[in-house]
Amino acid sequence: MIRVLVRQAKKKPGLIPLFFFISLGMGGASLYLLRLAFFNPHVCWDKKNNPEPWNKLSPTYQYKFVAVNTDYKNLKKDGPEF
Repeated sequence: MIRVLVRQAKKKPGLIPLFFFISLGMGGASLYLLRLAFFNPHVCWDKKNNPEPWNKLSPTYQYKFVAVNTDYKNLKKDGPEF
């Protein structure tokens, strides 16, 4: 597979930026999926020791990737404690 890409890049050097940006996009998407899988509170890998990890989050926990207008320090928890 790599040999074919290198051969095509040697024949047509205009394809090199295309290969670069496609691999950059695939790498970024893979890293984002890994981030979601390991650091998202809604994903539970260990159901024996922590069956509901989302209940242990404080109301000030910033769970969004980018919080535009939300100040999480001033939030109060609306629901009951379990």
